[in-house]
Amino acid sequence: MRGGIGMPIIGLVRHGITDWNAQNRAQGRTDIPLNAEGRRQAHWLAQRLMNEHWDTIVTSPLIRARETAEILARGIQMQNIIKCTSISEMDCGLIEGTTEDERLARWGADWRQQDLGMEHFELIAARGTQFLEEVWRSYSGQRVLVVSHGAIIGLSLQKLLPERFATTYINNASLTLLTKVSGTWDCTLYNDTNHLTYSDHVQ
Repeated sequence: MRGGIGMPIIGLVRHGITDWNAQNRAQGRTDIPLNAEGRRQAHWLAQRLMNEHWDTIVTSPLIRARETAEILARGIQMQNIIKCTSISEMDCGLIEGTTEDERLARWGADWRQQDLGMEHFELIAARGTQFLEEVWRSYSGQRVLVVSHGAIIGLSLQKLLPERFATTYINNASLTLLTKVSGTWDCTLYNDTNHLTYSDHVQ
């Protein structure tokens, strides 16, 4: 039986792992699917969430996020998934598909300071936080799962809660919980992956 309704909340989920994640390649907008491990991660997260009440799932349209959202939806018995382009991953420009070693070889040690067509962090944070504010208004009183990407989740947290999050790192298939108390954002759970370490998972 699913749990009670509970307090309104936004659950931020980073998609499961892909081959490019495993190879430390910049993915950006390149549409890379989950690998077998990523699908297992999504199933484990679905098992964690299946006894909780969730009203809506919103996902990035990129396939790695969509696949994760579809697995979660089956687990929590939800039919409708909403796609939203504003929570797509950052555009990585010319570095998409490259590893750090390849970037160093191609552009040198100062590649981060060069104009390689990457979306600016400030713009990513702005669209991420605008999306979260709109979700909080549009789904007032509801519990919404948002399946997205590491950069936009992390940068949005830094913008919303700068005193708490000077830096962020968001693991694949992690869960972060956001709510608002008296008009102020609060992160009640950050980058949690306990569901990926359960001893009873079938390998």
